[in-house]
Amino acid sequence: MPGMNLTRAEAAERASLINVESYEVNLDLTRGERVFTSQTTVRFTATPGAASFIDAVTDTVRSVKLNGIELDPAEVSDGIRIQLPNLAAENVLVIDADALYMNTGEGLHRFVDPVDQEVYLYTQFEVADCRRMFAVFEQPDMKATFQFSVTAPKYWNVVSNAPTPQPTEDGESATWDFAPTQRISCYITALIAGPYQVARDSLVSSSGRTVELGVFARASLMQYLDVENIVTITRQGFEFYEKNFGTPYPFEKYDQLFVPEFNAGAMENAGAVTFLEEYVFRSRPTGAMVERRAITILHELAHMWFGDLVTMKWWNDLWLNESFAEFMSTLAAAQNTEFTSAWTTFNTLEKNWAYRQDQLPSTHPIVAPINDLEDVEVNFDGITYAKGASVLRQLVAFVGQEEFMAGVREYFTKHAWGNTELPDLLRELEAASGRDLSHWGESWLETAGVNTLTAQISEDKHGAITAFGIRQSAAADYPTLRQHRLAVGFYSLDADGKLQRVHREELDIDGEFTEVPALVGLQRPDLVLLNDDDLTYTKIRLDERSLATATEHLKDFAQSLPRTLVWSAAWDAVREAESPARTYVQLLLNNIGHEVDSTVIMVLLRQLNTSLDSFVAAEHSKELGVHAADRLWELASEADAGSDAQLQFTKAFAHRSRTDAQLDTVQSLFDGSTVLDGLAVDTDLRWALAIALSAGGRMDDAALDAVLADDDTAKGKASWHTARAARPTAEAKAAAFAAATSANLSNDQQSAVIAGFNTTHDSELLSGYSGQYFGLLVNTWESFSHEMAKQIVLGFYPGSNVSEQTLEATDGFLSSLGEKHPAMRRLLVESKADVVRALAARAADAQAQ
Repeated sequence: MPGMNLTRAEAAERASLINVESYEVNLDLTRGERVFTSQTTVRFTATPGAASFIDAVTDTVRSVKLNGIELDPAEVSDGIRIQLPNLAAENVLVIDADALYMNTGEGLHRFVDPVDQEVYLYTQFEVADCRRMFAVFEQPDMKATFQFSVTAPKYWNVVSNAPTPQPTEDGESATWDFAPTQRISCYITALIAGPYQVARDSLVSSSGRTVELGVFARASLMQYLDVENIVTITRQGFEFYEKNFGTPYPFEKYDQLFVPEFNAGAMENAGAVTFLEEYVFRSRPTGAMVERRAITILHELAHMWFGDLVTMKWWNDLWLNESFAEFMSTLAAAQNTEFTSAWTTFNTLEKNWAYRQDQLPSTHPIVAPINDLEDVEVNFDGITYAKGASVLRQLVAFVGQEEFMAGVREYFTKHAWGNTELPDLLRELEAASGRDLSHWGESWLETAGVNTLTAQISEDKHGAITAFGIRQSAAADYPTLRQHRLAVGFYSLDADGKLQRVHREELDIDGEFTEVPALVGLQRPDLVLLNDDDLTYTKIRLDERSLATATEHLKDFAQSLPRTLVWSAAWDAVREAESPARTYVQLLLNNIGHEVDSTVIMVLLRQLNTSLDSFVAAEHSKELGVHAADRLWELASEADAGSDAQLQFTKAFAHRSRTDAQLDTVQSLFDGSTVLDGLAVDTDLRWALAIALSAGGRMDDAALDAVLADDDTAKGKASWHTARAARPTAEAKAAAFAAATSANLSNDQQSAVIAGFNTTHDSELLSGYSGQYFGLLVNTWESFSHEMAKQIVLGFYPGSNVSEQTLEATDGFLSSLGEKHPAMRRLLVESKADVVRALAARAADAQAQ
């Protein structure tokens, strides 16, 4: 990635010199599989006599003409930037270049469908990759209009931010001349082209205008696209956001396109949102996946206002962009869709991500210093998304939802089509709520770390509470104690054995200790739950009596959210080495069968894997792992026929199968000799079973090729790569390591190979790669694109070797690295921290009886 960085100082200087009016971009996509023609005309004003540069990642630059004067490409272009000397007050810049198609999920990505050999293209520009498609001043505060003209095969669909025009045909090709966009940031422009299939619908905006809707997918996947569900969620999102934001949908149309080999969940391109294809369900999905797609649809739709209509000035406010969309999507799901338990999902999935991220050495305030693009690339993290959204929920509890929305409505009215910074929003929220948010902002947004709350309770001999207080603590390195608006819930067992809430007290706490006199005199319940309803961002610890109740009656909560809060507290205690991992594993295996929330089951199964692979003491892990797999098979067999839990438990059992008997069961599921009532071994489950069998040494090349022959699709090929890399031989692991660290795979293929490499029953198979890994890191970081390099850095880190040797190897490499590549350093520091935590958890587990 040499020369690809852009500093905030460079961006600020350029913005002070230049104001962009418009781009006209002509692209020819008919020239073969390697390059395409990119001709850009930029009109802009500037400080006369100033010099600056425009970003253009190119294969070849044929000509550069500035105000009618030809500049020598060899002198002004280095393949990444084009220097612009002696600018006039009004400027016209014309650049004719060839740019490269990408297979990394960045820039203009090119994919060939193995089913029909058709070519599919799409763009992914955030953070700074539109410069890979056309010459551009690549920063969010230099908004302009964009007019694209695209030449492509005439039978293609071509989609961009503006509505698709009628093409002009010329032989086998055609040209689509799009109308100019509104004034937007360059990173939310888009081009999606190929023989995509489309289902169309429309809705009436709050303004009375008809908004055309399009849902797109590859031809070979269109049969699996449940358009009705996608459009329903979209309509519900439009209704909720237009009502609460007070501003009609700002763009002309709204297309949603499911594209191949996508790195993220989705991207908020204005009026042309792209999604990863895993949201097109070829096989029966889990309820968690269906809900995740709905939340993602709502997240991207929220960005049409917050991010696209009003955009951050610089990437230091990325958190607000993403946190707002994350918060609003969950709120919209809970209040205006079928996913009424969305806050349970938010707690178990997003908040656990935030808590983990906030306890890493790399944690940072929500408002983080972003000095350059590399800082941004690694800041799409649990602070930026999940903690930020959690803190916004706390802000809504603090000021009130209607007051919050009133401030947001005024914010959109004042700043439409402009760029803003955090104080612009806070001013409107203060005005709407009458609250001074300066102290709130300082403590919540400008400091790192998570607080922990515990209850201190005294009672008389009759069980009446005589004193109740809440103690707040913080980590030594991040000692801030914050003001929290929260609820205290009292839960007791009813006549049917259900834990029901019998009292709720909402209050503000601040400082180290807060007395709660309103609870004095009440009968002490079976369980006291701090942060009931999950209004604030904090860890909680249960008092001794509440913990005993929770351990015995976790399955008996009448509602899902309080049970999930207890799960989160128990899991955090394991991660903090306060509670033995074996105890948590047993708690999980005893209670997960009673869970009804699909996402909670999914997250608990992930925690089970982490516990068994990293947190349980080595001398207990094998025996406990075998017991866990047996129990998972019992759960799958006992689950309701055709239930979501049955599907998840079956996949989890296959993944954890180790013994001959367990692998025999997996084999019998695969070949059909064992059948669970209601469970169809469809394409995706068949691959999950094949990967498990391959990891167990039960699948040779011929067997895997036979599975691929039945599913010779992009998803099938990725699963085949994973299964081959999962084989338990030194040769298979060596081949996987070599393939994934070469430049020969696409982003999706590389990810699949890395997943297979790390799927192993014997960590000794991976123990010899530490030296090779650290030896290739610098060259990888400097020569691969960011996404590909990051997958290698994270995917091959020797974290499965939970040992002091791994820590020493990491420290040695970091020492030799010096001050170079701070973004890569951060990834390694975080990976090392997971090993440190695992060592502490194993030590705690070993000491337990």
